[in-house]
Amino acid sequence: MTRPFRHEVIATTAQGLSPQPGAPAIAPLGDADEPEVRAFLRAGTVDTVVMNGLIADNGLESPFNRGTFYGCRDHEGQLIGVALIGHATLFETQHETVLAAFARLAQGYERAHVVVGTPDKVERFWWHYGAGGQKPRLICRELFLEQRWPVAALAPVADLRRATLDDLPSVMSVNARLAFIESGVDPLEADPEGFRLRLARRIEQGRVWVWCERGRLLFKADVLAETAEMNYLEGIYVHPDERGKGYGSRGLSQLGRELLKETRAICLLVNEQNKDAQRFFFRNGYKLRDCYDTIFLRPKEN
Repeated sequence: MTRPFRHEVIATTAQGLSPQPGAPAIAPLGDADEPEVRAFLRAGTVDTVVMNGLIADNGLESPFNRGTFYGCRDHEGQLIGVALIGHATLFETQHETVLAAFARLAQGYERAHVVVGTPDKVERFWWHYGAGGQKPRLICRELFLEQRWPVAALAPVADLRRATLDDLPSVMSVNARLAFIESGVDPLEADPEGFRLRLARRIEQGRVWVWCERGRLLFKADVLAETAEMNYLEGIYVHPDERGKGYGSRGLSQLGRELLKETRAICLLVNEQNKDAQRFFFRNGYKLRDCYDTIFLRPKEN
């Protein structure tokens, strides 16, 4: 659902904004920077977890990141900002001048899909980005939910397992449908080969969990990012014909017990308009931690 977006009003005051003398120097990060960057991104937020997860999976320089990692350093050479600019735009800094520099850099990337961050960070980013960047297509306020031990001990699900490539067709179909519902873009139309490759790789990494019976996918969840501090879930699905029968709660409970053996917390985002999903996660032990803004962008026309 699109909601009024006051960032668009604020952004009009930034027309003609240009880099200021003495603006922070931004440079691409290389694999040699990985230990320092991962330490900088320790905060347990969705954006830092996703960035840290991508780096853990792919390194700082990889096409699988679908963008470029940039860093900003102070006069002593210490990192004071990190951003991923590309398909997803994510950023972490406490310095307004660094945020402005990241925003101006992001204006040059014309095929971004989404910007994600806490409302105050996105508001400030958009002030610097909006006049010269891509236009919003869909704006969502989302709830950042988290689960830690203890997890409700529901009936165990012996058949919950990591997906294999044999599951790829059914998982692709479900994930494409979920992506379209969330963003309005069908990845099977926008980027079918890339979508298949990325999902196959996620399955090979053991990060897609499925529960199937008699050839039907009853429950599914993707671990999009995996760190020692937190795992970030997406694509949680229960077969429409089986909803309200406890499959979702049992699958989520079993998944929580499995994942929390290796991480301190599990988190996810749920749209503030999706009251049924909120009730489901709250009923299953998830707690509200914060709010996020997610902005889906329109590609610039050539």
